[in-house]
Amino acid sequence: MAGVGENVGTALSRRQAMGLLAGAGLAATIGPRAGRAEPSWIKRPIPSTGEELPVVGLGTWQAFDVGNSAAELEPRRQVLARFAERGAKVIDSSPMYGRAEATVGALVAQLSIRPDLFLATKVWTSGEGAGIAEMNRSFDRLGVESLELMQVHNLVDVETHLDTLAEWQAAGRVRYVGITHYVSAAYPDIEQVAKTRKLDFVQLNYSLLEREAEQRILDVLADRGVGVIVNRPYAGGSLFQQVRGAELPEWADEIGCASWGQFFLKYILGHPAVTCVIPGTSKVGHLDDNLDAGTGVLPDANLRRRMAEHFDQL
Repeated sequence: MAGVGENVGTALSRRQAMGLLAGAGLAATIGPRAGRAEPSWIKRPIPSTGEELPVVGLGTWQAFDVGNSAAELEPRRQVLARFAERGAKVIDSSPMYGRAEATVGALVAQLSIRPDLFLATKVWTSGEGAGIAEMNRSFDRLGVESLELMQVHNLVDVETHLDTLAEWQAAGRVRYVGITHYVSAAYPDIEQVAKTRKLDFVQLNYSLLEREAEQRILDVLADRGVGVIVNRPYAGGSLFQQVRGAELPEWADEIGCASWGQFFLKYILGHPAVTCVIPGTSKVGHLDDNLDAGTGVLPDANLRRRMAEHFDQL
């Protein structure tokens, strides 16, 4: 089944697209980046509360579905350490993602960074009892007693689980409630749920290759005061394949783009309805590149049109 916000499997193309940027050499380090002052985060408010979040987070599909060996865990430990060091917050997972929840939970506990994070996961089953049992297992895997965000994954038995989550939210077990999908065909169903239920977040697919959200759903969610978390920001890696061998346009420097990855993320984040984007990675160099897209300047509507036109001509 398609994943959520992940650029795993595109490492070679991305290194080419980044021109082997110096950031890739940081993969074995955890300390502050030499010679660079940490830039200020761009933050967006969660519409339902006004709580602000850094606009770039971390997806865990594939990237954190690994075993318990030191060789598998160490790169992920480095990614989470850097993530917290740089002040990023949103980490998204799901019981659908194999061992990802357990990997995140173990490494977050090892690093003692739980208070610094905004943890999100999902419920992905049918039936009230099965949903409660699965969410409890997710809490156990993540090593938490309460959670920032629980989402109904791919709208599976959405009404049943939203009823449960309304109770959990009232009791303080979850702070925010949302729904997710990864294909544009689900937008009519997402819109219907957003119009009839109280939601804090919708997570959906959006990228320069998958722009349907711009025409069909983002403005609707903004009007209803629902935050948006964007998955598939690199369209499963296809964006990097499309720009392989191409140079960034000179004018990309106007918004501080140092790589195609930042170009792609800043395009998404330039839409005012987007609260946060969650590219996934298990490499510190790629993480730093992703997080840098959440700093500096974002494109306005005119520049976003220019970015889309340039990409379409490649």
